[in-house]
Amino acid sequence: MTPQPAAAPASPADGPVLFAVADGVATITLNRPDAMNSLDTDTKVALREAVQAAAGDPAVRCVVLTGTGKAFCVGQDLKEHASILRGSSADELFATVPEHYNPIVTALATMPKPVVAALNGIAAGAGASLAFACDFRIAAESAGINLAFTGVGLSCDSGTSWTLPRLVGRAKALELLYFPRTIAAAESLDLGLVTTVVPDAHLEEEVTALAARLASGPTLAYGAVRRAVEHSAGHDLAASLAFEAEMMALTGATEDHQQAVAAFVAKQKPAFSGR
Repeated sequence: MTPQPAAAPASPADGPVLFAVADGVATITLNRPDAMNSLDTDTKVALREAVQAAAGDPAVRCVVLTGTGKAFCVGQDLKEHASILRGSSADELFATVPEHYNPIVTALATMPKPVVAALNGIAAGAGASLAFACDFRIAAESAGINLAFTGVGLSCDSGTSWTLPRLVGRAKALELLYFPRTIAAAESLDLGLVTTVVPDAHLEEEVTALAARLASGPTLAYGAVRRAVEHSAGHDLAASLAFEAEMMALTGATEDHQQAVAAFVAKQKPAFSGR
């Protein structure tokens, strides 16, 4: 049976999250520029729906996550948070972590296709966490990263305890979490927090080129690589080798592999279909 695309979420032009698919690339844009793309409840629900729809749509072969205005995402909307805090119990307030943040990050980190974060500006708190869950983080020169959690007396969430040490190591992760500060794009690149830094004016061009390259690549192989790398983080060498064998068998049966081998023999460039 041919898999059916996931239903695309409604995406009004003035909504908090914009969702568009073109040429195999799903672009998800946080759209609260006046609030630095902070995450209130409506935005988190819309973002969860958009990310899950992109993850489940076989026509989507690459996902780009970005923001409008001067910020990528500054994390939780603290104005809404303060309002809820005054009238709710802590249990009710922090239900947003399992209901919103965890599903969003899980979908970003585990979907069987590449994900690119286009950092058009500051990524703070959960906004940084969203970026860390992606495969690539392309940052504008004016962008920055701030692990803001302890600055408001909170622990980290949205997967940062898992992703950040794997990017920078345990000691540096603790330093950045204990003493939050805005890390400029150039330093973020040196630390391994971002993949590439480009002039602001070239961000869209750079991201578009990378997304197009990924969307035209062997999607199932990319998904298998993502799964293998994640699996290895929690397993020993023997288990990782066994899982690699599973992924090799899976991808070896794909049309992409058969076509690529035939193209190699014919000394031609392969044309991947994502199947």
